[in-house]
Amino acid sequence: MKLSLRLPIAAMLLALAASCAPSKFKTYDGPPVTQIVVNKSQRQMLFLSGSSVIAAYDVGLGNEPVGHKQFSGDGKTPEGLYYIDRRNPDSSYHLSLGISYPNPVDSGFALAQGQDPGGDIFIHGWGPEGHALAPRKRDWTAGCIAVRDDQIEDIYAMVRDGTPVLINP
Repeated sequence: MKLSLRLPIAAMLLALAASCAPSKFKTYDGPPVTQIVVNKSQRQMLFLSGSSVIAAYDVGLGNEPVGHKQFSGDGKTPEGLYYIDRRNPDSSYHLSLGISYPNPVDSGFALAQGQDPGGDIFIHGWGPEGHALAPRKRDWTAGCIAVRDDQIEDIYAMVRDGTPVLINP
């Protein structure tokens, strides 16, 4: 076979193999998620449809898990009412859903203290960093809420932008 025919055939075989690989993007046809509740002290995240819990996951938190996030770099996970405000399909942590921290109260407090409130708080998978740290240290993020990669795939499919996230101490 000529070299000119081998390259297109090899490219087609590679494309076919890639299309057979499992996707990290799942579909969800269950009841709508109307609220996410994170109970930091229990390291648990609940997904509610109305008043019914439809899913629950164990989580890892910021590397300083006690207390409300106040400043950039404090390692704390925020507490209070926030919303899912963005999603990142190309996250370094497999997939991620953004949480609307800081809200105006968080920003005002930090600025009054001459500090940066921080940001980029997500519900995310482990990704390579988590696979290295999570088996040894449960709370390893910079303030995010972490679940296993297979779990964030389910969560990413279940949750819509605008979903309220209540984070309790």
